[in-house]
Amino acid sequence: MWKLLHLNQLFHPTSTSATNPLAVAVTAASFALLLLALSVLSALLYCLRRRKTFSTDPTVNLFHCDAAAAACRKARNTMDSPELQPLLAGKAWMAVVDDEEQQLCSTRRGCNFPFVYNRKITESELVCEPEEENSENDDAGVSDNEAETDILQHFLISLREEKKKQAAKLEEVLTFLNEDIKEVERSYSLGTDSVFPLAPMKNPEVKGNDAHSQDSSNSDISIMIRRSFVDEERLMSNINELESSYFAARSQVLPKEASSVSSNVMESEWRHVENVDKEPRRIQSSVASLESFCEGLCKFARYSKFEECGRLGNSSGNIMCGLSFDRDEDYIAAGGISRKIKIFELSSAISGDSDDIQYPVVEMSNESKISSVCWNTCIQNHLASADYDGEIKMWDAGTGQLLSQYIEHEERAWSVHISPSDPKMFASGSDDCSVKVWNINERNSVETISMDANICCVQFSPPSTNLLFFGSSDHKVYGYDLRHTRIPWCSLAGHRKSVSYVKFIDAGAVVTASTDNSLKLWDLKKASSSALSSDACVLTFKGHRNEKNFVGLSVSGGYIACGSESNEVYCYHKSLPVPIATHEFEPIDPISGDPDNRQFVSSVCWRKKSNMLVAANSVGIIKLFQMV
Repeated sequence: MWKLLHLNQLFHPTSTSATNPLAVAVTAASFALLLLALSVLSALLYCLRRRKTFSTDPTVNLFHCDAAAAACRKARNTMDSPELQPLLAGKAWMAVVDDEEQQLCSTRRGCNFPFVYNRKITESELVCEPEEENSENDDAGVSDNEAETDILQHFLISLREEKKKQAAKLEEVLTFLNEDIKEVERSYSLGTDSVFPLAPMKNPEVKGNDAHSQDSSNSDISIMIRRSFVDEERLMSNINELESSYFAARSQVLPKEASSVSSNVMESEWRHVENVDKEPRRIQSSVASLESFCEGLCKFARYSKFEECGRLGNSSGNIMCGLSFDRDEDYIAAGGISRKIKIFELSSAISGDSDDIQYPVVEMSNESKISSVCWNTCIQNHLASADYDGEIKMWDAGTGQLLSQYIEHEERAWSVHISPSDPKMFASGSDDCSVKVWNINERNSVETISMDANICCVQFSPPSTNLLFFGSSDHKVYGYDLRHTRIPWCSLAGHRKSVSYVKFIDAGAVVTASTDNSLKLWDLKKASSSALSSDACVLTFKGHRNEKNFVGLSVSGGYIACGSESNEVYCYHKSLPVPIATHEFEPIDPISGDPDNRQFVSSVCWRKKSNMLVAANSVGIIKLFQMV
């Protein structure tokens, strides 16, 4: 209470004190000192209450210290007013104020506030606050720079480790390449039996024990091998695809625990075999695994284009949908939407001038457009056909007479194929979503396989009468054992559009064509009847264009031929994904003589006897080619 009375006297002085200036000054000084004491006391109490927060949260600590220091400065500035200077000459209270302010700021990190005792603070000394803020900004900048440096350092270290892994993988790949090079050069120089189809050097002086002669011959071998690639630019433009094929073939011999291979060299993971005693046998087996790749590579180096060696006359100007050779490959049958099957003799076309046009020796008329033809490989003159009315017919190609007719399909029949191992059996596929198996001696089908999608092609296995494959518009290939047709023997999935052709390249592999612009090679050993066998695809061939039409497919001796909607013929080898040879038909309409860019190659067929290819396009032009 007495404090309130005292304050009341300070604010309401008596008339006597009001007339005394000294009393007024003393009263004002006392009031200022009281305010200063209260401000300092409040700041100290507040800091004590927030002590725990100061110790755990530096942000809060700095904030409240700044507030307390500001209060101290405000009070000090008040005391520094000109009216109070005469009464505070000693300025002993300034030391107290500065000491309190120093204590409040002592917990601030990097606080550089200038504390001055027992002397008046000049204006230049009060310019310390911007320096204090800059110091805090510098600390924040240093902290940010450290974080950025840590991020950069982490990235560089991670990148270095990744490159080390890649370098280790590449080093192992180089080891395998050196092994294969040495083995090829050794077999080449010594003239020993080798899987590589390279002619040995006929130099009796080169023997395995002569190290000097061996080294000198290696350079000659490399030069001779390089010379076999007459088109170096063509080789380098396809080097990535050839590289992938090489490593895929190289990895097949290594056990799973010794290698893990992908299509890219930098992603390939090779491991060394620790046992040195097994090294020679491992190298020998690895070389043997490259036999197929080497064969394809040599064909790629040897052949680069098709050379036209004959032409078969056909003035219909219509699409040729099917080509097939007879048993002796002396005649070829061609059928198309002209509703006619034409038989051509090959000998005159091959021996004559390539500019001469050969005409058919036999013509057979049909009531509907022809979609497929297949010659019986055992019975000389038997020729089967499928047409747009869904009828399957058997013809005598020698006389042109119709032998038998099979009518069960309800819609267009796309394909017919006669079994190579049993000449009495043949099969057909139709848009009515069914596959029918026929016997030449019976009028009705002996087996029907119903599906949920259109059937585009059918093919018997060459060594087996009971194994039948067909492609469907549901993008899949199905294999059936005709003795158990309740479920498929295998289902192959991998194409993205309708499968238009399926051909057996050998007893254990099939090639399929699709309107997704690709051919695929399937290893039947990897196929399964329990699920879709997408991993059975071992190679995909690309380069031709096929998005909506049937362009033909034929296989022979490891070669794969197909047409293209670019009006070209393409040839692949079973071990390489890149085309070996191509040929473009002239885009000229045979009737009007005008350019026609809508043409496409519609059918192809190998003549195995002479490794010749017959191809027809969408305007009925039929050509004979030889690879050169």
